[in-house]
Amino acid sequence: MEDFTLTSEQIDILGEIANISMGNSATTLSMMVNKKVDITTPNVKVIRRSEALDDYEKTCIFVQIHYVKGLQGNNVLVLKEHDVKVMTDLMMGGDGTNTSGEINELHLSAASEAMNQMMGTSATSLSSLLGVATDISTPVVNQIDVESVKVFEKMFDTTFDKFIKIAFRMTIGDLIDSIMVQLYPLHFAEDMCKKFLDKG
Repeated sequence: MEDFTLTSEQIDILGEIANISMGNSATTLSMMVNKKVDITTPNVKVIRRSEALDDYEKTCIFVQIHYVKGLQGNNVLVLKEHDVKVMTDLMMGGDGTNTSGEINELHLSAASEAMNQMMGTSATSLSSLLGVATDISTPVVNQIDVESVKVFEKMFDTTFDKFIKIAFRMTIGDLIDSIMVQLYPLHFAEDMCKKFLDKG
């Protein structure tokens, strides 16, 4: 299983699924922050687990979502700390500029709520795309040090080394222009492609 790599057709399918599901998620997030949210066409590639945080420096916010129905596996979103602070301020009715200080429980709670809503919308999109009812668990949100590989390894709760990395450029008004990364194990991607093709 670990030697499995994706065909160009599978990469196209995953890109299409990600594009539709995250496009709908952008609309959900836009309503929460009361700003226009754009998520660009995704860039899909196969990576080793050790490469997953290459786009990030210092610490980042790691949101893990388990599928509890329809799909077997988990989905991880990685966000920059600054972006979480901006989103939190906007969700609290601010203008997105109150980003001083350390990340705290309020920020993590807001990130959890935002990702819960976004990925809930994404799961609904997946249900119609794959022809199976899908549902997700409540997100688990952690602040992790990019250098702390042991913590990162534990987060995945898996022995798989190869992952699908889907990188989106996300902009929120003129406040955020950032990369948001979605990660899931290779076998999970293979399962999604199979369901997509079975549905035709």
